[in-house]
Amino acid sequence: MNTHQNRTHSTDGTDTASQSSSSCPSGQERLLPPHGGYENLISFQKARVVYDATARFCDRFVDKRSRTHDQMIQAARSGKQNILEGSRASGTSKETEIKLTNVARASLEELLEDYRDFLRTDGSVQWEKDSKEALFVRQLGSRKPVSYETFREFVETRPAPVVANIVISLIHQTNYLLDQQIRRLEQDFLKEGGLRERMTRARLAARANQQRPLP
Repeated sequence: MNTHQNRTHSTDGTDTASQSSSSCPSGQERLLPPHGGYENLISFQKARVVYDATARFCDRFVDKRSRTHDQMIQAARSGKQNILEGSRASGTSKETEIKLTNVARASLEELLEDYRDFLRTDGSVQWEKDSKEALFVRQLGSRKPVSYETFREFVETRPAPVVANIVISLIHQTNYLLDQQIRRLEQDFLKEGGLRERMTRARLAARANQQRPLP
């Protein structure tokens, strides 16, 4: 194994590369477990596509002088960045990771409503989740690697209602992953605790080793 990069199973079903290089004797619990590796989270990859697509959508279809332009881009950025920050914070604070992942989820929900508002005020129709258009976008979203390049042609050439619906579908995909991720984080926290609990267990284990009689 590469001693500088451990791997751990992510909360949304991918293998995440840990940025932590700390180690501990065999059999002892690590105070700082593997963390980081946010770029390997599919939720982060999809949130990054949502951000890129939203930036392009706003430049094409939303008045740059309007508050909506800035708010939509900031909501998309918040969705992406809070996944990143939560992943980086996970080594020292599971509570912070859960909080920031929830912030990401809330930001994307806000962005979703902005797109719905755009369609409604434009007199356009939101695609049904099982429509052929929505199914096509979901099929595109299953491709690996998850990248804006998969959607670039559609986002940069199709009319506003089509692009808005594409991004809505991408937000739904991302939110589904984040919901799973949050549930897993909560379960892990209830089962394992956070840094404070790990420190307590480590101190008790060290004390027990010190008090163990010599053979």
